[in-house]
Amino acid sequence: MGYAHRLKGKHKIRLKDFDPAEDAGLKPKEAEQKTARLLEELVELQELLYAARQQSVLAILQGRDTSGKDGTIRHVAGPLDSQGCTVASFKVPTEGEFAHDFLWRVHARTPPKGNIQIFNRSHYEDVLAARVHQLVPKKVWRRRYEQINAFERLLTDSSTIILKFYLHISKEEQEKRLLKRERDDVKAWKLSVGDWKEREYWDDYTGAYEDALNRCATEYAPWFVVPADKKWFRNLAVAEALRDALMPYREGWMERLGAVGREAREEIEEYRRGHSHTS
Repeated sequence: MGYAHRLKGKHKIRLKDFDPAEDAGLKPKEAEQKTARLLEELVELQELLYAARQQSVLAILQGRDTSGKDGTIRHVAGPLDSQGCTVASFKVPTEGEFAHDFLWRVHARTPPKGNIQIFNRSHYEDVLAARVHQLVPKKVWRRRYEQINAFERLLTDSSTIILKFYLHISKEEQEKRLLKRERDDVKAWKLSVGDWKEREYWDDYTGAYEDALNRCATEYAPWFVVPADKKWFRNLAVAEALRDALMPYREGWMERLGAVGREAREEIEEYRRGHSHTS
């Protein structure tokens, strides 16, 4: 069993059953060493993914304010080749985006084969913030779970590997991070009174997240609950889940690249034979 809790939708979960401060008995240095080894493997796997171009990867990061979406991207995706790994952030929809269906702007940012795309927030905001703040009627957001599942089924049927991470932070840890941010001049640009206002909806968001996790966790597009109170353990859990998801494809990618290499060598040899008589 991995450090992140994989959900497949078979059993209904409650977030209170997961400890945000979980660390599997590891110490920070030990976890960081494990993470470094996992990232070395991920770098190799990304290179094979990019070269073979048979699958793409979509990693979705969701979580409350200060849960560490940016930090996870920085520490886990940072070592990857930016040529084949990009990040898309989804803020409040623009007027043009709002004029389309809620998945329109998201579908346009899904990864082509060979690439890794990381979503910093995603289409799940349309059953989270939109629900909590009543931005759309209940009859609208309730239909979206089924629509999301169909959308993700379409992507996986088109050879996209989907992993969805809920960064699970406690209310106490969030308060500590918000207060620390206020005292840090370098991070002061992130300050927003909205972060404190959102805490008033903590229980509402808990219910919204639980519904999203329970209704949209599938075998083909699983959710992972990632304990996120300890940043070093959060990074380890996400890195391990990504490595474990890609590793089963390694052999197939190697075979594909071997076949491409043989074809290229044969083409070169044929060219040389054809020109050896004229040289």
